[in-house]
Amino acid sequence: MKISTRGKYALRFMFYMAEHGKDGFIALKDVSDYENISLKYLEQIAALLSKAGLLVSVRGPQGGYKLAKSPDRYTALDIIRVTEGDLSPVAETAGDGEKESDRIINEVLWKGLKTAVDDFLGSVTLEDLVNRSKTMEDFVYMI
Repeated sequence: MKISTRGKYALRFMFYMAEHGKDGFIALKDVSDYENISLKYLEQIAALLSKAGLLVSVRGPQGGYKLAKSPDRYTALDIIRVTEGDLSPVAETAGDGEKESDRIINEVLWKGLKTAVDDFLGSVTLEDLVNRSKTMEDFVYMI
């Protein structure tokens, strides 16, 4: 399993929105400039996230995007699933010709790995990431 650039950029985009979006809508250009992500690519990601209900958008001069919910209600898994789909490490194989060894390996190893990844990503919220960022900034200022 490998998270694509689109998945990583979606996380960076949503992190930015959680950090800076408290005062209303944010223009994609601002996110693009700050995160150094192509505006065209960011538009595609924003469309996916909006369609999934993670973002709210408004058109026009005062428009832009904002989170549909508070940052504590988004997990990394919610965001990554929009861009990556299922995070299974291997393709499921089942059928009449399935070997006993395949069934056992699938049940124990691959499903266990998927559960561990899903559980971890599902336990980290945008709010956790923003709080960690603030803690790191405070640490840097103390040095």
